[in-house]
Amino acid sequence: MIFFLKSLSRSVHDQEHHHEPVAEAEAEVETRMNDGKCTSLTVWRKSLLISCNGFTVISSCGGIVYRVDNYIDRPEELILMDGSGKSILTIRRRKKLGVPVNSWFIYEGEVGNYCATNKLSKKPIWCVRKNINILQPNHNVLAYVFRGSTDKRHSFVIEGSYTHRSCKVLGGSREVLAEITRKEAIVEGVSYGVEVFVLNVEPGFDPGFAMGLLLILDQMFP
Repeated sequence: MIFFLKSLSRSVHDQEHHHEPVAEAEAEVETRMNDGKCTSLTVWRKSLLISCNGFTVISSCGGIVYRVDNYIDRPEELILMDGSGKSILTIRRRKKLGVPVNSWFIYEGEVGNYCATNKLSKKPIWCVRKNINILQPNHNVLAYVFRGSTDKRHSFVIEGSYTHRSCKVLGGSREVLAEITRKEAIVEGVSYGVEVFVLNVEPGFDPGFAMGLLLILDQMFP
């Protein structure tokens, strides 16, 4: 598995250095957040665990910074973990009268049916609502992001096309905070398709939160 991960990191990042420990990869992301540099992450739409669906997120130095491992496709809840397996965020699709609706809640840490402490009383820190208003002039909008579960005014908007791996998270002044783009291959004629792509996060915007938004987009537009 270690040899396989090294090979993946080299092919994805086109770098010749050895695989770095998870702690160093996470430290690199933290450093970039603090020194005003954009964080560039390669997202592989695959779990490294056998018989799991999920995501493996690799830093520019070749280390794993985030991962998602699911034993079922389209689960009721998703757990975003750091490279060492610590739970960062829980994502749950909202239900009304037991029926799923087009909104997703983001909780800090691990909550829900598969959590040992099962802290269902914990309140969501974000709510992401899919744009389904066909009468709205801007058809480019994919979703709106609200603080908590009660705010009426959105904090961020997501525009573009997740299906084509080309979308942006925009702030209140329409500044780009995070962006999903296709992974460009250096070798001519080689394409990574939609299974391997890039998440660029601007300074001051939490890469973990940006990854949480990406996971919700993957649920909205499978």
